[in-house]
This record gives sequence, C-alpha cells and structure tokens, in this order.
Amino acid sequence: MPNENKQCGHYQKLCAVLEKNENYQKFKVYAEHILALSNNSLEKTIAIAVALCLVCAVLVSLAAVALKPLQINNKELDMKQNILDVAGLLEEGKDIDAAFAEKIEAKIVDLETGDYVESINAADYDQRKAAKDPAQSIAIPKDKDIAHIRIKAKYAKVFLVKEAGAIKSIILPINGYGLWSTLYGFLSVDADGQTVQSINFYDQAETPGLGGEVVNPNWRALWKGKKIYAETDTNEPTLSLIKGVVDNSKPGAQYQVDGLAGATLTSTGVTNLIRYWTSKEGFAPYLSKVRTVKGAKS
Repeated sequence: MPNENKQCGHYQKLCAVLEKNENYQKFKVYAEHILALSNNSLEKTIAIAVALCLVCAVLVSLAAVALKPLQINNKELDMKQNILDVAGLLEEGKDIDAAFAEKIEAKIVDLETGDYVESINAADYDQRKAAKDPAQSIAIPKDKDIAHIRIKAKYAKVFLVKEAGAIKSIILPINGYGLWSTLYGFLSVDADGQTVQSINFYDQAETPGLGGEVVNPNWRALWKGKKIYAETDTNEPTLSLIKGVVDNSKPGAQYQVDGLAGATLTSTGVTNLIRYWTSKEGFAPYLSKVRTVKGAKS
C-alpha cells in the first residue's frame, strides 16, 4: 500500500505539471479535435498514422538502449567462444568466461616493432574500431595491400594460450577481402611462431556452399600442422591455398592447403590475407621474436 500511494502521488504531480504546460494543452485540444472527426477523414488517418509511428519509434529506441548492455556482453562472449574454438579449448557445457580467464591472456602488440605494448589495456582495446581511427591506424601502400583492407591499426591484440605458465600457442587476428566480403578470423600458431594449429572465420559473407566453406570444420582441420615460412626464409610467408587437393607425398606439401572447390577468388583472398598478416606488414616482426623461444614464459 505505501508503494501504491507513492506512485499515485507521483502520477498526480505529473498530471498537475502537464495541465499547466501550454504545449500540452494545445496537444490535448488537437487530440480531441482529431478524435471527433469521422473515421473516413484524411486528416484523422494521417494524424493517427503519425502518432503510431512516433510511439513505435520511442519503443524501439527504448528497447535499443535497454538491450545495449546485453548485446555488448553477447558480442564479447561470442568472441571469447571463437578464440577458445581456434585454440582447441572449447568444451560443451563449460563456462566460457571461466575457461577464457583460466587459459587465455590478451596482449597488445606493436605491429611495426613486434614488441608488447604494456601501456594499453588489452581488455578495452578494439582493433577493428582502432583501424577506423586516423590517430590509431595507418594507410597501407597499394603495392603491399594484398589483403585489400586499405587501412590497419598500428597495434593488434593477440591471445596467448597458457599452460603451466608457459605459452602453448598464439592466436593472431586476421582479416582480408574474399569474393563478396571482408573475412575476419583468427589464426592459431604454435609457440614456435611457425606451425599452424587451427584457423577460423567468425565474420564473413561468402557464397554458402562455396566460399562459405571457410567455416567448414573438415576444411579447417586441413590447416593443422602446416608451416607458414620456408625453412630457408622465415621472413616471407610461403603458406597458401592451392587448386585441388594437396599431395602430401610431394615436397612443399607442408606449405599448402586444399583450395575451396568452386571458390577460386575466396581461396585467393584467404591466401592473400594469411600472407599479409604473417608478413613484415603484419605479425612477422612479432613472430620472429617468439619463434625461437617455444614454451617460454611471457
């Protein structure tokens, strides 16, 4: 009862304020005028349609504001799930936040030097957003932009998979243009900075059944154990998709992955984005610093 009385009191105060408002009085008079018109009146039809649009717009806006925290949380949860997936740590039924906090550490890397940037909070850093900020990004020269992304952030967020305090693998964010869309994903490599563990694309709009097969678990499984760099040159990436099926009995098979059947341009796009992000323009300076310290503590 006390709460109901309090609410009634607030309602009465609101009504009293509205009654003294000149605009509200004009609206009230106009509303009474509209309601008194015939249902066949054009003015009444337009007025009611406009009123319904305004009410719907207000409701949609309120819903968007109210649901925004939930949307942000779901987006972060989905990203963590994709990272755990490419790290081979995703377990059905296990709490994603707990598994991520236990096994994964995010670090910020300066792409030019390959050094960690401790002054930036990795938890708050959004690489895709930074790439759109002129102060946090740089334009890529056309002759080097094989992934067709035009602009890249100066710093990248990498994820270290830990086991007993040592680095087990490194997860690198990658992106590049395919046939119809920019593909965003993660490449997981061994602590030697050379051997691929897994790959996945969490955001892409390639043709279903063709280029869209980049998310097929069977195709993704083909990447495990592949090598990024040739043994004689650890600066220029060699890994690529080929047309057809890789013949593992032939030399160089360790640097090749089966192309996507019927999706030549998407396959080329994947090759280009992998080579770009593992080149000197991407993570090569960083990987060169961790390649010879497999299992070292960060």
